[in-house]
Amino acid sequence: MKKVYYLSTCDTCNRIMDEIKIPQSFITQDLKTQGITEDEVEELFNLTDSYEALFNKRARLYKDRKLKDKKLLEEDYLNLIIEHYTFLKRPVIVNNDEIFIGNSKKTVEAAKKSIHGDV
Repeated sequence: MKKVYYLSTCDTCNRIMDEIKIPQSFITQDLKTQGITEDEVEELFNLTDSYEALFNKRARLYKDRKLKDKKLLEEDYLNLIIEHYTFLKRPVIVNNDEIFIGNSKKTVEAAKKSIHGDV
C-alpha cells in the first residue's frame, strides 16, 4: 500500500507532502473530508503494533478532555482515533510495509529516503 493520511487544511502536512514530493501513485486521504475507518486504523496498527504510536497527544481535544491525566490503554487510543480524526498523528505515510508517523525532521527524511531512495 502506498498512502498518505493528512489534513488538507494543515500547513505542516501540505509542506511535508510538497517537500517529500509524494508521487501520484500514492493514494492521499484527507482525514477531514474522508475520515478514517476502523479497518484503516487496524492496517496502520499492523505496521506499528501500537495505537499509541498513531495517537496525536497535541490534539486540542486531548487537552480539552484532560486525557493527559488519565491512564489510557491501547484500546482507548484506538477508540479515540476512530471517534475523531484529530486524534491521528499527521501526516501518516505508508510506503508498502514501512510507516512514517508525524512531522519530525527525522521522520520526514526517512519517508523521503524510503520513497525516493538516497536523495
